[in-house]
Amino acid sequence: MIQVENLGHRYGDKTSLKDISFNIAAGEKTVLLGSNGCGKSTLLKILDGLVTPSEGTCRYDGEPVTPGRIKQGPLRARFRREVALLFQNPDVMLFNPTVHDEIAFGPRQFGLSDIDARVRHWANLVGVESFLERPPFTLSGGEKQKVALAALLASEPKLLLLDEPAAALDPRTTGWLVDFLAELPITTLTTTHNLSLAPELGRRALVLDEAHRLVYDGAIEPFLADIDALIAANLVHSHRHRHGGVEHRHFHSHDWQ
Repeated sequence: MIQVENLGHRYGDKTSLKDISFNIAAGEKTVLLGSNGCGKSTLLKILDGLVTPSEGTCRYDGEPVTPGRIKQGPLRARFRREVALLFQNPDVMLFNPTVHDEIAFGPRQFGLSDIDARVRHWANLVGVESFLERPPFTLSGGEKQKVALAALLASEPKLLLLDEPAAALDPRTTGWLVDFLAELPITTLTTTHNLSLAPELGRRALVLDEAHRLVYDGAIEPFLADIDALIAANLVHSHRHRHGGVEHRHFHSHDWQ
């Protein structure tokens, strides 16, 4: 489904990704781990065709993915429907006057049938059916996230990219989101630096370090059990202190909930 080879990206003279290569097969649920600023969000934007890589290639079903190719190439008719990106801040995604119109927007743009039925279906699944006539800006952060998710899923994408989807959610909504994503029968790639959530979001981990390189690609549990690897990726830190003359070493995640 996704093929990334020797991918690199720079903002001016600042490197954000360096020599990244991996494939994602249809049906996989993968977690992209890394500390803040390592390039996770940039990588998702490249996969979604919003940003052109400085070097290397990103392909979807064998076709190159860049903003220009999506507008004019073979992917034009289907890429925007089949690949969806949920931004960390749902406010940047919500622009319609009502929740109903927000969820209906994608299906209308793609000429899909049974739009009202699609809206009701996804509104019910994410639990916003009672908000359909309300303006999105009046909702709570968790409710906005649910609306943004329903708006993407109403077009039935094959690949869902999620950028720190639980970063601003309360524990109850976070639990709901994790369970919901686990049941979705589509390919997902989810970024997080919350190690307690990571095993619930996918069985495979891609890990970026602070040098913006891919340093791990494999099963998630062995990586999370490797304290030295976690420290090297700046996902946990350690400190030493003494109790009664005995030195102890403790490890802390940067966002353990």
